[in-house]
Amino acid sequence: MNQALENAAPELVELRIPARPEWVALARLAAATVANRLRFSIEEIEDVKLAVAEACTAVIQHEGHGEFIALDCEARSDALRIRVRDSGRHQAAHSSDRHMNFEEARIAGLGIFLIRTLMDEVSYDVHPQHGTDLLMVKRLASA
Repeated sequence: MNQALENAAPELVELRIPARPEWVALARLAAATVANRLRFSIEEIEDVKLAVAEACTAVIQHEGHGEFIALDCEARSDALRIRVRDSGRHQAAHSSDRHMNFEEARIAGLGIFLIRTLMDEVSYDVHPQHGTDLLMVKRLASA
């Protein structure tokens, strides 16, 4: 990793896109650009891009998703943290269980399962009044 990034405070890239499928490619590109800056491998960057696409698609497909998706990509010295949020209100409250279960699979399809497979850490909250907040972390391999 480059020395300047190791010693710097985390860098944050914020993107706000319309909650429509044609804008997901821009979110993927933004996340890939930040991941490339951190020197992830091509395979790891592809994992990040797919996870971001799945997260954005899940938000778009969810009823009441809102007008926009906010994507925050935080470049840290040891990891990439990506937060995907929507502006919508959701009809049903979520389960407090954060692990993959049958209900989660039924609601989110395979998206959240795939995201958990691709990323090192995944946590999320679906609030009936504030929408979805999904945090994904991809750690850099130790050198």
